[in-house]
This record gives sequence, structure tokens and C-alpha cells, in this order.
Amino acid sequence: MVREEGRFSEGGPQCAPSGDLGRHISARREQLGLSRQQVAELTGSAPGYIQYIEEQQATPGIGFLLRMAEALKTTVAELTGGTTELPPGIGRAGYHTQLLEIGTQECRRLLSTHGVGRVGVTTDAGPAILPVNYVVDGERIAYRSAPGSLPTGVAGQPAAFEVDHIDEALSEGWSVLLVGPAAVVENAETARRLDSLAYTTPWAGQPRTVWMTITPTRVTGRRIRVLRSHAAPGDGDSAP
Repeated sequence: MVREEGRFSEGGPQCAPSGDLGRHISARREQLGLSRQQVAELTGSAPGYIQYIEEQQATPGIGFLLRMAEALKTTVAELTGGTTELPPGIGRAGYHTQLLEIGTQECRRLLSTHGVGRVGVTTDAGPAILPVNYVVDGERIAYRSAPGSLPTGVAGQPAAFEVDHIDEALSEGWSVLLVGPAAVVENAETARRLDSLAYTTPWAGQPRTVWMTITPTRVTGRRIRVLRSHAAPGDGDSAP
């Protein structure tokens, strides 16, 4: 699987496309079992141009995109990321998939150093899941929130924290779940150090000055891997 951030896992191509368009074209072409030469013939272009499109930040015209979408049995919106405002996972499931457990070390690698995750909290109205910007601080994760807000309400309680990534082009993805006690960072020096670690201020804006940490006592993860891609029913014969 190829992650958008540029990291790789088993089965990813040796040369990662540098743009979403190239990544989507490359992934869909491989799903259909087509070579660059075959795609070039279907789109009336040269194999070298297909390679360029897949590996560079190219901006082809609408005519080429329409021919490419027809050749790859998809839509221009899918190829260009026009469905990014829709919830993830709207594509068809892959064929011959595996649901794999991810080891603790790999889970921590996937967390990387920062990103957006979701904190599970319990409120008077029931459970809630809240997105937060987070950073990795050693064995724990940390995030900022506003005093009295729901994400700070987990202080002193067991908390759940989840991060995932969905690759629409490949119908693959992974998720990592951390469970452990949550706490407010009260030491000013620690808070300043976390400020320096933070990649960005909270996306939600407004004063969010309370640092929270979750120290995991349990780390688990799962990955969906497509072992082999086939044409969907009705799209033609499946690959042998």
C-alpha cells in the first residue's frame, strides 16, 4: 500500500507517483492488469507519457483525462480526487483480501510523529468521538484542547485514541487503536516542550491551551490488504 505521505508498506510500487492523479492512474492500471504500453494504445498516447503522468506532477487536459477514465473503466472525478469531500471508503471492496493484525512496533511507526486522530470520550449525552491534532511524545500521544471542552473531559479516565488511513485507489487501509489513561499536562516545562514538538496549531483554531496525554497500556492495529485485484462483477472477465 502506498500512503499519501510518501511512506510505503509491502506490495507498494518501487517508484511512488508524486501526485494524486499519477497515484490513482498507476493503481487503477495495475488493478486492471494493464501495462503502460496497453494504456498508451487505449488513450492514443506514448508509453513514455503514461510514465510521466504516473511519476510527475502533471496536469493533462480534459480530453486526455476522459480517454484515460474510459480506458481504466473509471471516472475523471475518481482519477483527479474529485470525490475527496465524500466520506472515505465509498469505493468497491477489493477481491481476495486479507484482514491482518499489525504488531505494536508497526503500529507505532504508522502513528509517525503527528497527524489527526480521534479521541473517544464519555459525556452526559452518551459516547462521542472527536478529531484532534496530535503529536507522538515517546510512548504516549498528546493533543491540545480548550479548557472545559469534551476532549479534556477524559482526564483521569481510561481513554481510547484511534488513527487510520484509507487508500481509495487500492481499496486498502489500516487502523491503529490505543487505550490507556488520559491526563492533563500540568508541568509548564513539559507543555512548552510539547508546543515545540507540535507540527501545527490545532486546525479547529481558537485558544486551545490545554495539553492532554494518553499513555497506552494496549496498542492494536489492523490492516486490509488486497492480495490480487480483479475486475468487479459486470466489468468484464476477472483476471485468471
